[in-house]
Amino acid sequence: MDGRRPIAEIQFADFMWPAINQLVGEAARVRYGTKGKLNAPMVVRCSYGGPVRGGLYHSQSVEAIFVHTPGLKVVTPSTPYDAKGLLTAAIRDDDPVIFLEHKRTYRSVHEDVPDDDYVVPIGSADIKLRGAHATIVTYGLTVHYSLQAAEVLAGEGFDVEVVDLRTVRPIDRETVLESVARTSRVLIVHEDNRTGGVGAEVSAMIAEEGFGSLDAPIMRCAGLEVPAMPFAPTLEAAFMPTAEKIGAKLRELLAY
Repeated sequence: MDGRRPIAEIQFADFMWPAINQLVGEAARVRYGTKGKLNAPMVVRCSYGGPVRGGLYHSQSVEAIFVHTPGLKVVTPSTPYDAKGLLTAAIRDDDPVIFLEHKRTYRSVHEDVPDDDYVVPIGSADIKLRGAHATIVTYGLTVHYSLQAAEVLAGEGFDVEVVDLRTVRPIDRETVLESVARTSRVLIVHEDNRTGGVGAEVSAMIAEEGFGSLDAPIMRCAGLEVPAMPFAPTLEAAFMPTAEKIGAKLRELLAY
């Protein structure tokens, strides 16, 4: 509010809770509470998600908490190119931005990134793969698992479209609804717990605004309903969405 643009890094998303009132109760309300006279142009970067053997306190997905909060923007890039463009946009934005970087992608996803200045607009989804038979709506690490599943399904004769939200608040309604209108089937994939997650919001949006396009029920593939990511490798694997689990759900969806 003093005219600077702080960029904070919280090492793990699991450590954000001591700052929750400053983010949800204060920063998110500055513009609204002052009738636009003040704003809080801050960026909070943090790493989130598994499977990195981080256990209960280094693996949480926290996006749903912040997606529920008007006044915040929540960014979830899945590629280096998108991360740079979205981070630039976040720093230049006049509202507080929670910038979530999936820790598993740090060393597993590679691509050339331009040295030049560029911006990926906050609130713009990206169609990572075009298809005609079903749409996957996803973000973060599960974008890559979804692309792997789509590749397998292509060998079975199905063209699956993969929509990377990139930003989970605001959600790019137009891109999602246009994709569902083309394919008539939708699977929403995320690592966070299923109940009350981003997938529930996307499901409601499609049901309210795109119901006439659907030829099958909206389906979700998400993390299990347990309090936190397990540490044991077998339990961590059971928790995580994978390309195999996404593929199985796609086959169920396409059977309608």
